[in-house]
Amino acid sequence: MYYEDSLVEEIRSKNDIVDVIGSYVKLTKKGANHMGLCPFHGEKTPSFSVSQGKQMYHCFGCGVGGNVFTFLMEYENYTFMEAMRVLAERAGVELPQKEQSEEAKQTHELRNKLFEVNKLAAKYYYVLLRSDRGTGAMEYLKNRELTDETIQHFGLGYSDKFGGGLYKYLKKEGYGDDFLKLTGLVNIDEQKGGSDKFWNRVMFPIMDINSKVIAFGGRVMGDGMPKYLNSPETKLFDKSRNLYGLNFARTSRKSYFLLCEGYMDVIALHQAGFTNAVASLGTAFTGLHANLMSRYVKEVLLTYDSDEAGTKAALRAIPILKESGISVKVINMKPYKDPDEFIKALGAEEYQKRIDQASSSFFFEINVLEQQYDLQDPEQKTKFYNEIAGKLAGFPEEIERNNYMEAVDRIYHMGYENLRHLVNSIGSRKLSQQIAQETKEREKETGRKKGKPEEGIYQSQKMLLTWMAEETKTYDKIKNVISAGDFTEEPYKSVAIMVFEQYENEKMITPARIISRFESAEEQAKVAEIFSASVREELSEAEKNKAFSDTVLRIRRNSLECAGRKAIEENNVTEYQRIIQQIKDLQKLNVTLG
Repeated sequence: MYYEDSLVEEIRSKNDIVDVIGSYVKLTKKGANHMGLCPFHGEKTPSFSVSQGKQMYHCFGCGVGGNVFTFLMEYENYTFMEAMRVLAERAGVELPQKEQSEEAKQTHELRNKLFEVNKLAAKYYYVLLRSDRGTGAMEYLKNRELTDETIQHFGLGYSDKFGGGLYKYLKKEGYGDDFLKLTGLVNIDEQKGGSDKFWNRVMFPIMDINSKVIAFGGRVMGDGMPKYLNSPETKLFDKSRNLYGLNFARTSRKSYFLLCEGYMDVIALHQAGFTNAVASLGTAFTGLHANLMSRYVKEVLLTYDSDEAGTKAALRAIPILKESGISVKVINMKPYKDPDEFIKALGAEEYQKRIDQASSSFFFEINVLEQQYDLQDPEQKTKFYNEIAGKLAGFPEEIERNNYMEAVDRIYHMGYENLRHLVNSIGSRKLSQQIAQETKEREKETGRKKGKPEEGIYQSQKMLLTWMAEETKTYDKIKNVISAGDFTEEPYKSVAIMVFEQYENEKMITPARIISRFESAEEQAKVAEIFSASVREELSEAEKNKAFSDTVLRIRRNSLECAGRKAIEENNVTEYQRIIQQIKDLQKLNVTLG
């Protein structure tokens, strides 16, 4: 922690966690919390919970959790200092200049050094493209009909065919092998020495949203393999969290993005005036990409290759985009393969017409399905209609579902009432299956937890801390029975000390503030899990009181038993007898919430 606790708390309190996380993840209000699909692991059923009251999040699937600082640190790969700066700016709070810890300084210096070396590499490749050695690469780009302005705009370059030029250049600039290993730009072999990662390739600098170079992509000259090669992941570069061209596209002021498959498609579209084009970086499109896009737009038009591979990629991307709250359309580029070919052949005006005519993702999926069935065959036609009805049943909103049913009926003449009956039937069956599956998963999870120590004293200590955070009157009910010292297990003991201290001083408990006092993301996730436990709402008042009393007394008894064992070890008979009496007295206590 490098700032005063009061300043950290001010910034945290001025950044509502639902608003911040909601800009990354689609959240839906459910009871007291907001739920969404976890951005840290793949899932189809939302288990990511964000509490506005507690100002914290917790995923019941993968276990991540924390406060608004933790989220930015985990999602954006920020240091604490970087998260502080972002949230301070968001809240309009000016941060004082603070002395950093040695570890924070080292992390900050490493990132800056990586930015510096990537900038040097980009300049090296850029200059080499314009030299005699880059003639072939420049001819390739000119043959792809790229202008000098476009080549300069995207900072395109060339990596030498001899494969050691960049390494030698960076060594002359004073960078050692130990550091160069971390850049992803060179390979270091103890016997053979250093060599360039990229050689004889057209180079595409990959930039973050602030147009700083974080990595590179290279397209081989000739028939070598792989055709395209990307930088490995580094402290700056995570391919699942970046999109090529996003630094330009986010300022295009368009209400949608054009999502392509590769670098050249993005560049061709930007050159033609479609500056809202982006592409994933040599990897399958993921939920993290979709979440990133959802920060800027609410609609995406897929402009993938029109071949079989492009169609499959589009079908995979559609549900991922929809899960992030993005509406999806698909551009038909036939008879051409990709945006680059289309624009070369027909020009920007015709491509704009294809944008205007883009079909909804639903009808794109239906058209693809239709190719798989012979509609002259009654059996296959029935299967196709059932497929359509199954997709219609997936629309959560009734109005949207009805509108699509009307459109489907106009095209395929299924009969609206027949279609509606089929959709409702399939929807009911899907819901039953979903409930059964969720029940099965819950039972499986419960089975895994059985017999763990957490089900005993661990669970009791966690539950009481949650109770205290949710109902402040709890403190007055237990203060004469137990203290923070009765919490014997970590991290519950440390959290209890903070909870009791906070209530004594302020008569209230703020979980997010307590989370801030733990340094690592792992610790913060554990603390968030403590405050994410809940008392079963279906319990009657009498059952709740009994559960509360049992929890308090179990914690106190466990504490006394631990003290008793210690007294025996120290041969302190008097202390042991006193503890035995206290354990007997517990039986007379009745601690209730009422």
